[in-house]
Amino acid sequence: MDRETQQIIRKAKETQHLSKEELVSILACESSRASALFAAADQVRQQYVGDEVHLRGIIEFSNCCQRNCRYCGLRRGNPTIKRYRMSADEIYEAALAACRLGYRTVVLQSGEDSLYDADMIAAIVKRLKKLDLAVTLSCGERPYEEYLYWRRAGADRYLLKHETANTLLYSKLHPDMSFAERRRCLADLRQTGYQVGSGCMVGLPGQTPEILAEDLLYLKELDVEMAGIGPFIPSPHTPLAGAAPGTVEMTLKMIALTRLLLPQAHLPVTTALSTIDALGRQKALRSGANVIMPNVTPKRFRSLYAIYPNKDLLNANQNNCRQCVSDMINSLGRTVGQGQGHSPKPGFSRDFKKRGEADEQYS
Repeated sequence: MDRETQQIIRKAKETQHLSKEELVSILACESSRASALFAAADQVRQQYVGDEVHLRGIIEFSNCCQRNCRYCGLRRGNPTIKRYRMSADEIYEAALAACRLGYRTVVLQSGEDSLYDADMIAAIVKRLKKLDLAVTLSCGERPYEEYLYWRRAGADRYLLKHETANTLLYSKLHPDMSFAERRRCLADLRQTGYQVGSGCMVGLPGQTPEILAEDLLYLKELDVEMAGIGPFIPSPHTPLAGAAPGTVEMTLKMIALTRLLLPQAHLPVTTALSTIDALGRQKALRSGANVIMPNVTPKRFRSLYAIYPNKDLLNANQNNCRQCVSDMINSLGRTVGQGQGHSPKPGFSRDFKKRGEADEQYS
């Protein structure tokens, strides 16, 4: 490893800050020099968040989406997908099954589906909180008042990936959306007291190391409690079906650099990474990651949430999945987290700030 790379990694470990130019230098480094980055991220992970790996059961409750993102198999312009929506009772039963398997957190994820209105989501959250679960929502862009309403209903976290922080690339990928609106939503989530998660895709058409550095700096600006970073996988029946996928190595570099910049953040191993590499989970856990999100969606719906093809099917049997994931974690000398895995950031407050209009609308 050359001296410059050593100095940049040392600076990141000591200060949690790097310039855009320094980030680009590391992202562009050769494979032979990347091992030092991964080792440094693993050391920082152990120092700041310990050896626990938190398991969060993900329930993909609707594949209906009003958006038309160019990379996503759930886009409204895809006529080939069989659409589904889970009822409130089905969501509850899935969460109850996850709870019985030992999960302490569930993640409710869907396409941007307006059929699930503010009251419906709030009622589901309140019901799940009675199971003594931490609840993460990932329901896309919503008004401030709805975010606040759900927070008051008991939702602990909200995951809203920014996908790319480059405004030009964002507009190309999201023809009916704006990065300004995505920024507004993330700011609202912070103000309403959620533990905030964001993240990006790696390997998007037109993406460069400079653009990936912008993503890292944006995550640092947001000071997220969780960052989900995974490779782009082209999906059939989308405008990007013929594009090249992202790579494992660049994804691992991004995870490792995020750990150095945000040492106390929770970094999940994305399903996309384990889809393109059978050892993706192990590699990410050795490069700074500390969260795994097994799929606990009922089996009859799971294959229909087809954001991209060949989605990781390790979760075909929930009981076996829970055990095999635990065994894999133990084989790395790590342990399965027993708590709900809230943010370890000192002084983090789960109290929300108030706006009177939200109370008036949802009283």
